[in-house]
Amino acid sequence: MRHDYRMSEIDVAGGGAPVLRGRFFYNEPMKKHVSWRAGGAAQRVYIPADLEDLGWLVRSVPAHEDIHMVGLGSNLLVRDGGVAGVVILLHGVLKKLAIESRTHGLPPAPADIDTALVYAQAGVAAPKLARFSANHNLVGGEFWAGIPGTVGGVIAMNAGCFDSETWDKLVQVQTLDRQGQLNERLPDEYVTGYRHVALRHAREEWFIGGWFRLARGDGAASRETIRELLKKRIATQPLNLPNAGSVFRNPPGDYAARLIESCGLKGYRVGDAQVSEKHANFIVNRGHATATDIERLIEHIEDSVEAHTNVRLLREVRIIGERR
Repeated sequence: MRHDYRMSEIDVAGGGAPVLRGRFFYNEPMKKHVSWRAGGAAQRVYIPADLEDLGWLVRSVPAHEDIHMVGLGSNLLVRDGGVAGVVILLHGVLKKLAIESRTHGLPPAPADIDTALVYAQAGVAAPKLARFSANHNLVGGEFWAGIPGTVGGVIAMNAGCFDSETWDKLVQVQTLDRQGQLNERLPDEYVTGYRHVALRHAREEWFIGGWFRLARGDGAASRETIRELLKKRIATQPLNLPNAGSVFRNPPGDYAARLIESCGLKGYRVGDAQVSEKHANFIVNRGHATATDIERLIEHIEDSVEAHTNVRLLREVRIIGERR
């Protein structure tokens, strides 16, 4: 469903040109903005003032230049040679989070379940969405508390954990295209799967927000579930060292961590990048790892697991930029 929400024109001294109200940073070290705390610089980083400002910025970038939308940088590695184009930081900017009563244009709510609609913009941290939902006596979104990313990222990769996935709760998404136009799309316009989302008709668009339908229930029980999930996460994941969460997708019927551990790779290091001794599907930065260290370790894991098990692991993390 496409709505003509083109950003309103902003006059500059009668000239009709937009005023960009956000902040530009040049040759910005991306290790400040990714959870691995490693990597090269971005040619340009932009922090938009709001959604309208973001639309103007996207429209102003020449078509041949890349645009990278980044939330918390928890699923991203920027190579040491840096990244060209524009990196746009959304966390703390697109932060609207609200219960909505709208029904127009949405699939009908289940007749036998009392539900509510939660709208969250792309810059909202997934754990905040989980807590917000529980505090409004909505259940089913507790798993977001275990995902160290933002709503834009969890939508883009159908993020999930503890046997739940994001697109099971989505009823509509909001996207921004290269022309700075907002669109509202339904799930049937996408092909979705395990850690995979693709628009059926290829276009360059970014997720700006989403509407999630959750059942009404026991908020106190939901908050207790969140506490238990976080305890489990602390107990099983290396949260004391910089990491990017799960590096590889789980292959059908198996676990990437089990396959990696079966190859004797727990604790294996390339420079200061190490396969976590706590969870084998995590790579941690022991202090001074470069993006090159991390990428070489990823490649070594892939090759070793394939040689020993005949399974080629698929990456969950995204790698951008140029090799040094």
